[in-house]
Amino acid sequence: MTKWIESLNEAVSERFGDKLQRVENHVGELTYEVAPEDLKSVCQALRDEKPFNFEQLIDIGGVDYLAYGKSQWATDKSTSLGYSRGVDRTESHAFATPDEAADMEKRFAVVYHLMSISQNQRLRLRCWCPPQDPPVIDSVVDIWAGANWFEREAFDLFGILFSGHPDLRRILTDYGFVGHPFRKDFPLIGNVEVRYDPEKGRVVYQPVSIEPRTTVPKVIRHDHQHVEGFKESSRDA
Repeated sequence: MTKWIESLNEAVSERFGDKLQRVENHVGELTYEVAPEDLKSVCQALRDEKPFNFEQLIDIGGVDYLAYGKSQWATDKSTSLGYSRGVDRTESHAFATPDEAADMEKRFAVVYHLMSISQNQRLRLRCWCPPQDPPVIDSVVDIWAGANWFEREAFDLFGILFSGHPDLRRILTDYGFVGHPFRKDFPLIGNVEVRYDPEKGRVVYQPVSIEPRTTVPKVIRHDHQHVEGFKESSRDA
């Protein structure tokens, strides 16, 4: 750890104690987890108090941890279920069922990337949304005005609601879009499509007509070029 990271970590630990839990990372930046009930007070302190002075919110990102860490490519054959679905859908590799997803205590999280221009330091916060549908978390627009569109984006793509946001509505998808496309259980072909109806003289929505197709190899080769043992023996020869 560099000197400034050590110094900042000590200051954070002394000021916030158990309110912030250190998360190990490998990118040379400090990352902490904060409970939803402490989010606003911690953010306010990080912005206003020395030696933090994180006056700039660089980004807010939503995260869906559904089936996090489960392989989608442990397979010897492909299926017709679409991109990244060419798998042997055993229990160990399949996505969670709707009931399992609803029972997940930690599925959706919001990540805050902070920067102190005056101190030339960065810090990251992760806050898990309470286990409810839809997920709800406090807005930080009144702390960093730039959070406005970031929170709208997380709402649009992940369906995360931000309590206290002044104008929470979609920002990237169309007004008639159904669902939240960055959720792991969102269908790859979507739910609806649009077309221009010449009789009505306007754009109309209808159920999606695209058929799922696989974009993974239909043939899994097993010849000597793709077997590690044969590769090694070929090099030796």
